Amino acid sequence: MSVIEEVRPAPAPAVAREPRITDEHGRRIRVGELVLRYVLLLAVLALTVGPFLWQLSTSLKGPAEDIFSSPPKFLPGRPTLHNYERVADTIPVWDYALNSLKVATANVVTNCVGSALAGYALARLRYRGRGVATLVFVLAMLVPVEGIIIAQFTTMRELGLNNTLIGVVLPGCIGAMNVLLMRNAFLNLPYEIEEAAYVDGADVWQRFLRIALPSVKGTLAVVAIFAFMGAWDDFLWPLIVLSDPSRFTLTIGLNYLHGTFATDERLVAAGTVIAVAPLIALFACLQRYFFRGVGEGAVKG
Repeated sequence: MSVIEEVRPAPAPAVAREPRITDEHGRRIRVGELVLRYVLLLAVLALTVGPFLWQLSTSLKGPAEDIFSSPPKFLPGRPTLHNYERVADTIPVWDYALNSLKVATANVVTNCVGSALAGYALARLRYRGRGVATLVFVLAMLVPVEGIIIAQFTTMRELGLNNTLIGVVLPGCIGAMNVLLMRNAFLNLPYEIEEAAYVDGADVWQRFLRIALPSVKGTLAVVAIFAFMGAWDDFLWPLIVLSDPSRFTLTIGLNYLHGTFATDERLVAAGTVIAVAPLIALFACLQRYFFRGVGEGAVKG
């Protein structure tokens, strides 16, 4: 019995390949281009986050530390919270913060409810003059606030709402940009979903509350963040309409702090951190809904 040996060539040694770096579309990214992207991202990060971190560092420095040293010293030698206590002792900062919170919360609720209703009406309901109504909201975004602020003040005075928090909230209770954001979100929803609900006997309110509104949570989060930031950071309108110090918002109160103690940068920095902290907390709570706004209207299985 003969044995036939089959001679097979030895496998070639594997050639080590360099790891490929690709983008979201699978296209290869060169090393130089990748380095340039990261350099630009770090530059933007330094420009946006750097000033806040510097204010935070300044607010934690004690009176014995030199905040104007050259080269500047970023980290405090002995961190202290005494500057925050001094802010509370100098002005009623927590009362001002509570007034701002009331205004901002009311602004969020009115903008979310009003913008959702108006956006759904512009996107889904069929009636005469819908295009004109959309154009009116677009034109409202082009009007500067300074151009109508005298008319707003006169209106609040005629209504007897001067020197009240309601007078602060009312002019910005529904923003034109927020209405257009909600309109675009509702337009991205497939019509077939609502048609199926219509066939099943759902009326307009049921289609709005049970089908359309739950599908645009990301855009609602965007509207909530924009409304809260706009009301919390607003300075000009509360300064005009409010005259009683007990009703001042936080931005006006911090302005008094800066005007009186302009040489004490530690105190000003502590007040700034107190004003920014609620915005950071709000975005941290709504960020997962915020980034879902890109995929609004997608059909989920």
